[in-house]
Amino acid sequence: MNPVYADDLVDSVPQGWSVRPFEELVYFQEGPGIRNWQYVEAGIPFVNIRCLVDGRLDRRAMSHVAKDEALGKYRHFLLDVDDYVVSSSGTLGRIATVQRSDLPCMLNTSVIRMRPKTERLDRGYLKYFLLSEYYQAQVLSFATGSAQLNYGPMHLHQMFIVCPPLSEQRAIAHILGTLDDKIELNRRMSETLEAMARALFKSWFVDFDPVRARACGRDPGLPQPLADLFPARLVESELGEIPEGWEVQPFSETVEVLGGGTPKTSVAEYWNGDIPWFSVVDAPGHSDVWVIDTEKKITREGVENSSAQVLPVGTTIISARGTVGRIALVGVRMAMNQSCYGLRGKVGTEGFFNYFVTRQLVATLQQRAHGSVFDTITRDTLAGVPVVVPHSGLIEAFDIHVGPTLDRIRSGLFQSRTLTALRDALLPKLISGELRVKNAEQFIGRAL
Repeated sequence: MNPVYADDLVDSVPQGWSVRPFEELVYFQEGPGIRNWQYVEAGIPFVNIRCLVDGRLDRRAMSHVAKDEALGKYRHFLLDVDDYVVSSSGTLGRIATVQRSDLPCMLNTSVIRMRPKTERLDRGYLKYFLLSEYYQAQVLSFATGSAQLNYGPMHLHQMFIVCPPLSEQRAIAHILGTLDDKIELNRRMSETLEAMARALFKSWFVDFDPVRARACGRDPGLPQPLADLFPARLVESELGEIPEGWEVQPFSETVEVLGGGTPKTSVAEYWNGDIPWFSVVDAPGHSDVWVIDTEKKITREGVENSSAQVLPVGTTIISARGTVGRIALVGVRMAMNQSCYGLRGKVGTEGFFNYFVTRQLVATLQQRAHGSVFDTITRDTLAGVPVVVPHSGLIEAFDIHVGPTLDRIRSGLFQSRTLTALRDALLPKLISGELRVKNAEQFIGRAL
């Protein structure tokens, strides 16, 4: 792709807007390039591309460098609150905002820190410009590399930023930020709701709290009909103490195991249909629980001419090859590839109990995965893991009890998907000036 020049941008922006050299308004800095031998178990974490997830930094994906090194020769690479961290290698265009809870952490190579250099540039506007086609097109025009694309500060010195008047910058950032704030609110609500459902599952089926309470003559704090579903005594089993009357069974005996498939990629009629097709890249974060959309979609013809099958809502999907143990609860009818299993609980109408049982077993299944090239969970792996199985009435009661909580999570995901589509549609129009702020406010008001 040919480089994008200032004149290309000037001709496309409204009167009164300017196009300025990127380096004039934006401070940017690339990381130092920490080597594998410098990694330590505990110290100051540093950011890499894998840490940039949905606009946030995922500290779980960070490696560490020794604290003395970080605070010594690398101190100039320590990140600050509200810095933007942008990917500069591999998957270009990822961006995350540094939160106070992320600190301390520092840059490494493959990511670039950015922030406004002058008060003429609004911080929020900078974020959305970095996400815009104006910025992305410049990046792609300069990026080099055959195996993976790369760009860096030397290219940023040659790039430009579209600069509306400051009041317009702030208004654009406010409009788009309002949508992002609602999406973030939904995400936090999902975290809270998922934690509540997970805590209830642990209390009932891992710690056996209601059983222990009844065994000691204490009130389990449940409505009487529900409390009566729990036994009042623990007995010994191969897994230790379990509630009386509950059984220990191989996990595979408690579920129907469904396989997936991939339609022939050479047949165009099998692809780009309206049936979501799940692979591990579509796995949601733990707090989202549900998967409601996928990167790729297939047609009914693709399903009928492959081993793929359409899974009903409430099926638990687990990735079984390569990156094993990623799970999701099917939120809309969808198919999946052959590297996953669909698990349908033999008891329970909604599938919620089965989802949390599977999630509880993930660490064990990962430990037992094997394979010469890729880690693999097989049907024998599922058969080799024992689980505690309560009676069907209690499973049904759990599904009913957590149903409204999990349904709220799913509703939030659908709303966030709509808001994301609206934000993504407005962003290029606002950054280009094609749509002005007043019109955008009216449009959002009608949409919400």
